[in-house]
Amino acid sequence: MKQCDGLALGSPTHFGNMASSLKYFIDSTTEIWFSGALVGKPAGVFTSTGSMHGGQESTLLSMMLPLLHHGMLILGLPYTETALRETTSGGTPYGPSHLSLDQTGLTDHEKNLCRTLGTRLAKTALLLKQA
Repeated sequence: MKQCDGLALGSPTHFGNMASSLKYFIDSTTEIWFSGALVGKPAGVFTSTGSMHGGQESTLLSMMLPLLHHGMLILGLPYTETALRETTSGGTPYGPSHLSLDQTGLTDHEKNLCRTLGTRLAKTALLLKQA
């Protein structure tokens, strides 16, 4: 993680929170936190839930907290993104999400939101690296 220029972090939702395996991984980054290696680097988060009200937004927020402690710059999805206003399955201003209830795969809106966050993350990382 110390060498990353940006970070996209994803997790399935478990009771409105990130998966315990991701939490365990994040808890192992204390040495990186002490070194400040991630300070000022951009990050975004994404998730998937099995039900419409399964905790997409709370999961995304729970993943942001340790990234903020690391000093990372959190990127989300602006409401200027049309797919965010039109989606009926997944997607929040906090990051892309997917409703896996019907198991038909990502909707076009969900794919668009994932691409948008990825593009924002990559462009921001490049700009910050050049600064």
